[in-house]
Amino acid sequence: MNAIQETNFQFPGQTGFYRGKVRDVYAFPEKLVLIASDRISAFDVVLPRPVPLKGQVLNQTAGYFLRATADIVPNWLLSVPDPNVSVGLKCAPYAVEMVVRGYLAGHAWRQYRDGHRTLCGVTLPNGLRENDRLPEPIITPSTKAHEGHDEDISREEILSRHIVSENDYVQLEHYARALFNRGTDMAAQQGLILVDTKYEFGQLDGRVYLIDEVHTPDSSRYFYLDAYEDNQQAGRQQKQLSKEFVREWLITNGFQGKPGQTVPTMSDEWINQISQRYVELFETVTGQSFQPADDADPIGRIEAAIRKTLND
Repeated sequence: MNAIQETNFQFPGQTGFYRGKVRDVYAFPEKLVLIASDRISAFDVVLPRPVPLKGQVLNQTAGYFLRATADIVPNWLLSVPDPNVSVGLKCAPYAVEMVVRGYLAGHAWRQYRDGHRTLCGVTLPNGLRENDRLPEPIITPSTKAHEGHDEDISREEILSRHIVSENDYVQLEHYARALFNRGTDMAAQQGLILVDTKYEFGQLDGRVYLIDEVHTPDSSRYFYLDAYEDNQQAGRQQKQLSKEFVREWLITNGFQGKPGQTVPTMSDEWINQISQRYVELFETVTGQSFQPADDADPIGRIEAAIRKTLND
């Protein structure tokens, strides 16, 4: 299948362009056009091979949850003119990501396993095991890095460094918890547990908006609800719907994004497996059947959809 590695368009009225780890962002005076490519990143490194259908899964999952949470907080999304494209309001982003964790997994577990009992200013109790449910969901913010690694940061540091005002930060926390509660309820309806996720917010005309992606496999981790208790009691690993399986494969093959490390070779079989896992997540999380977009000429298809939207 034809995977989308990158785009290089020039549209009338375009004022800027930014290539993120996964998305190509085209800026206009009042709008942003985000193209979800098939690039995949882990440990803040873009891996060398794109994964077919990944961008479509991300874009359509994000659109689904943005529409489902618009009653909680206004969001940036205006339209989805193509399976890989979202068009929305141009907001000024806050320089922090709001990470909400309901379970001790992933990065939080690795920190805990290594002896740390405080994460982003939040103290965790002793005696927890990997994937245990936390006494209550916690917020562990991180700085939003344009290059390199995002960094854990505490609420106190955010306020003392004036990264976000206290009034705004209180609102971001409120929205993050409400979104996580909604995501938890929606996941449970599909037989899943929303383990952890991240939210990004921006501001426009004095209002806070939810921006970027929501509850996607790149921003979230899910467990299967029916097997969770038995797996924990037996000390077995939880089956996940997330990108964590990619990180685990990289770790097993000697890569964690550290200086001097080389990304291991990704075979066609492994790339196809990642693609299938992303499709599985979309269908399981949303309860909808995934319909692959026409990939005969994905770049041409995307460009035509964007030009039509800009002309409407």
